[in-house]
Amino acid sequence: MANIHTRRASARSGARLGVIYAAVGLLLVTLAAGAAAAQSAPAPAGSLKGKTVLITGSTDGLGREVATRVAALGAHVIIHGRNQERGKAVVDAIAKDGKGSARFYAADFASIEDVKRFAESVQRDYKRIDVLVNNAGVLLKDRQVSKDGHEMHFAVNYLAGYTLTRTLLPTIVASAPSRIVHVASVAQSPIDFSDVMLERAGAAGRGYGQSKLAQILFMVDLAGELKGKNVTVTALHPATMMDTTMVRESGMTAQATVDEGATAVMQQIVGAVESGTYYRGLQAGRPNAQASDDAARAQLRQLSVKLTGVK
Repeated sequence: MANIHTRRASARSGARLGVIYAAVGLLLVTLAAGAAAAQSAPAPAGSLKGKTVLITGSTDGLGREVATRVAALGAHVIIHGRNQERGKAVVDAIAKDGKGSARFYAADFASIEDVKRFAESVQRDYKRIDVLVNNAGVLLKDRQVSKDGHEMHFAVNYLAGYTLTRTLLPTIVASAPSRIVHVASVAQSPIDFSDVMLERAGAAGRGYGQSKLAQILFMVDLAGELKGKNVTVTALHPATMMDTTMVRESGMTAQATVDEGATAVMQQIVGAVESGTYYRGLQAGRPNAQASDDAARAQLRQLSVKLTGVK
């Protein structure tokens, strides 16, 4: 303050300046605290009693933790996975807790026909789906192909969720207000529509990022399609390299906890979020520029119909 208060400054003007600087300082502190709180605040609690929530890939890791939290809020949870024993364990744990309920369905997301069978079973057994969380995914070191001959990341991480969502969409819309959540990633690679199946030499490393960006393009497209129907469609990067079986088996070191990721997903399920938006953790983020490319989204939509037979 010595540089501000000159010998010619009166005591009154000095006092006024002091008040002004104090007020500005208080405002900056308040804004900083608010920003920090927004970054770290947990998802708001809310009852899901009477709601049906379908979470794919929910027998382990992030999916299992989200299923447990959703059930604790009173929801009935449709558990999905490939392993019957692990599926039963999740259902039993939820039943034991006594706050929600659950039912397990087995389906291999490397097969479009298996995904369709799963979707048809859910349609047969449930009249409403309040929330669909497309969480199932794979992270592979080398290029592999699905049972349908599609690059495995694209098949499991994107095409399976596309097929499931499209098939269940009439039920989801009829259950409005409802939500569709795509668990994507900050790892995003632009889709090369001349080599989506990554058959060119050296292209395999783009598989995971391409499939995750495809989820986001689909989210943006679907949010626009459903505008005015009271269905919220979002995508998110829950946390970076969570301590999950998928990350451990990939040989990479975990950088975040499953708890952190589950908190971000829960915000998409019960919190205040904006349809058509990609989130990075608890905050709105900016996806790869291809997500805003109308032509790219149209190409993906056409390709998805061609590969799955589902519109």
